[in-house]
Amino acid sequence: MGREVAYLVFVETHKSYIAILFIQFVYAGMALFSKAAILKGMNHFVFVVYRQALASIALAPFAYFFERDRYAPLSYTLLFKIFLVSFCGVTLGLNLYYVAIKYTSATLAAATTNTIPAITFVMAVILRMEILSMRQLSGLAKVLGSIAGVSGALVFAFVKGPPIHLFNGYPSNQSSNSPHTYSMTDGSTVEWLKGPLVMLSANTAWSLWLILQAPIVEQYPAKLRLTTLQCFFSCIQSACWAIGFERNIDSWKLGWDIRLLSVAYCGVVVTGITFWLQIWVIEKKGPVFIAIVGGAILLVGGLYSVLWGKNKEETKQSEIKEPIQETKEEIV
Repeated sequence: MGREVAYLVFVETHKSYIAILFIQFVYAGMALFSKAAILKGMNHFVFVVYRQALASIALAPFAYFFERDRYAPLSYTLLFKIFLVSFCGVTLGLNLYYVAIKYTSATLAAATTNTIPAITFVMAVILRMEILSMRQLSGLAKVLGSIAGVSGALVFAFVKGPPIHLFNGYPSNQSSNSPHTYSMTDGSTVEWLKGPLVMLSANTAWSLWLILQAPIVEQYPAKLRLTTLQCFFSCIQSACWAIGFERNIDSWKLGWDIRLLSVAYCGVVVTGITFWLQIWVIEKKGPVFIAIVGGAILLVGGLYSVLWGKNKEETKQSEIKEPIQETKEEIV
């Protein structure tokens, strides 16, 4: 009984951290599924439309049944604000993200999210939502941490190494005759630069969305309805965007393949669940918290995993060497 109480207390006090960790894993899956759908030939603008439409349909019943008794007045001014926030963060951020992922890898897309904490922090300081004091150690740590996050993402984005072939199903554009050399033509260089720069723009739009959630939630505290409205508005905005860029009817067709699975995952799990979780965490902890803590958890977890794996390898190597040494001594 005591253990159960302690477990419940732990979950209650750390639920914001658990939610952010879950969000990070979901976003990693989003990068993989999205890249797979685009490689399968799906138009990235159409992908956003279907994703947001499915998210709106999935969230609407929950928003109605769980928050129908909650009083949250919705004026035309507030509705217009939600429309603008949806465009600045969700519509612009997602469409730029999928344009960038077309030219880059899912790994780079996940890695460049390290710029989001720094961008969010700078925006929060400019808008006076975050306090910065360079005379204090905490303020200096914020600045150095932001610089480190951006520097790491830029190094990962612009330092180009040899291609690593993990899946045979996704062919590389590079020649297999020279696996240790990586040459780029002028066209590929432009695309290589375009991807990270567009991804940086997408992260900036996403950081702006995180910042703008706090004042919107104060005016409209019904979080499920707020998430549903943002998904609905972004679906309409993305549809206008997609129609302008893609007129081919065949590009709008979905089949029973990875494209439908990716749309379902990104629509229901990513947009439907994690957007609501992020708004909830922002209301509790603020926009900078959700941007920074997720990266910190993955950084510490990744470092621990590497050290643990290295220790296991050394242990196995020592266990192998000991019998060999004993055998040599017996022969001598």
